[in-house]
Amino acid sequence: MQTTPSASASAAYLPRVPLVPEDVARRNNVFFEIDTRFRRAARLLQCLWLKDRGIPTGHHVRGYGGDSVTMELHSTLSPDAARVGLNFLSREIHTFVRRELLMREEGAAIDEDRLLGSALSSMPLTFNMFGPMALDLNLATAVLRQLLPDFVHQVTGFMFEHSPGRRQERFLNDGTAFDLAIRVITPDGEEATIFVEVKYSEDMAGPAARLRDRYDEVSRAVGLFVDPDSPMLRSLALEQLWREHMLAQLTVDQGLTARAMFITIGPRLNRRVMAAFRVYENELIDVDDQDPDRVSFRAFTLERFIDALAEAGADGLARDLWGRYADFERVYHLALGEYLDEPSNYALTAPLAPPSSTRAKASLKAAKIAMTAKRATKSREQTVKGVSSEG
Repeated sequence: MQTTPSASASAAYLPRVPLVPEDVARRNNVFFEIDTRFRRAARLLQCLWLKDRGIPTGHHVRGYGGDSVTMELHSTLSPDAARVGLNFLSREIHTFVRRELLMREEGAAIDEDRLLGSALSSMPLTFNMFGPMALDLNLATAVLRQLLPDFVHQVTGFMFEHSPGRRQERFLNDGTAFDLAIRVITPDGEEATIFVEVKYSEDMAGPAARLRDRYDEVSRAVGLFVDPDSPMLRSLALEQLWREHMLAQLTVDQGLTARAMFITIGPRLNRRVMAAFRVYENELIDVDDQDPDRVSFRAFTLERFIDALAEAGADGLARDLWGRYADFERVYHLALGEYLDEPSNYALTAPLAPPSSTRAKASLKAAKIAMTAKRATKSREQTVKGVSSEG
């Protein structure tokens, strides 16, 4: 099905994320030597997003005790900015997050410092994208019907940082959990669940859970894998996906939900994340050869979800998500500008728009959106000024 051009369309023109020079990263106080190529570009994009809105940034402490070093880190919010919820796209999302924190499940591993203070973390991304859908189930239904038309007729609820049974022997006997679970009614009228894992700047290199005999036992029992004993499933890149998929299947097998699906979401240009999704999919038994009650797996790009939001009528949310998490052309132009004498030269060296008139229109629309995104709303500016004065 052909998709309607949206704010994220422009991001599809970059074949890879820009390679941000070290001096550009240092000048913007986002340099980490161990960052991957994607993570450095994403860190810079978050820095620009915070700067656009005048949101005060914080510091990072490296090392311990007398050997510790404190450095400015402009992809992190200041403690005051984090406290009043400026890591979220709206006041409503922040209020929703606060409710979820108060009502979290027993044992839910939510790092509040990362959630509230790290602009780069996938945790606030999860709430920024799915919080508005949790607040508007009609929007959620419209989005997920587009993406999973054979599985979703209606969305009935959301559970964040969810596990059907932490530390329970009938499950994995550990703390494995999903970023969220979405309760739905299928086109056949069955109650079902979509289990979701969201990635953003992760490099898929751990840390990993300690391997347990229970994992091996479940891997052989669930009927999902070509080789249940495959070392690849236990690798740093795949072991979390392996654990979560097994947990999703156990949820069905234990009768907690009639049907389920396990989906992953990550940026198209984060090659490590996309590669991990593809490799994991290759470890699975083909759907046509599985029993019908097995939990299927689908990998989506972040950009596809943003497109679906726009197509469902949430243009403002789609624009905000694209500008914050997917506008790597902005990073490209910033880095390129370091080597150009005049801003007018940008147009001479920027990538050519695809010949398709549809894509050209989408590119123009995205350019206008990028300009609009530089302006903070009046209400957010007032909040930021208040935080700045407090600091």
